[in-house]
Amino acid sequence: MAGQAGCESCHGPGSRHIAAGGGKARFILNPGRDSQACLTCHLQVHAELRLPQRHPVLEGKINCVQCHDPHGSDIMKPARVGLAMSRVNESCGECHREQALPHVYEHDALREGCVTCHQPHGSINAKMLVERDSNLCLKCHAQVQGATPGQLVIGAVNHSQFVTQGSCWSAGCHPAVHGSNVSPFLHY
Repeated sequence: MAGQAGCESCHGPGSRHIAAGGGKARFILNPGRDSQACLTCHLQVHAELRLPQRHPVLEGKINCVQCHDPHGSDIMKPARVGLAMSRVNESCGECHREQALPHVYEHDALREGCVTCHQPHGSINAKMLVERDSNLCLKCHAQVQGATPGQLVIGAVNHSQFVTQGSCWSAGCHPAVHGSNVSPFLHY
């Protein structure tokens, strides 16, 4: 709806504001206090916010304006912290500071942005991931057939046995998924 909505679409009728004598807060809807003004038009986002794993927007714990600038040409809010990452990552880093810290060994996915692995509004998967289990990692990490049928080789290492033990991070193989300061293999 960018460029199509006027002030009254989000803030309510200006006539009520004028009839009340003006003033900063009289009869003006504030999407910064109540996200329903946004969710009235953004129905897909409203549906995502009802999924089992989600940001607590509908519960009123956060609102759309904390992540998005509805008045800007770039809807992602600029960060107030000095992160050397994409604009989306900066917005996420406002609340998820631990994940946004710089690392000696950065997971390459961070350069692509948080939304490479996470659904920003909601998901059916734990931690709002876009895919479950090792399927998420295998989307980017190339795999090749090994010498024997059924052998899964990633980065010249046979991972056939490892993937049966859980996801790449939950099995304990690469637990520092956002990055590590001690290991290029993403260990703490």
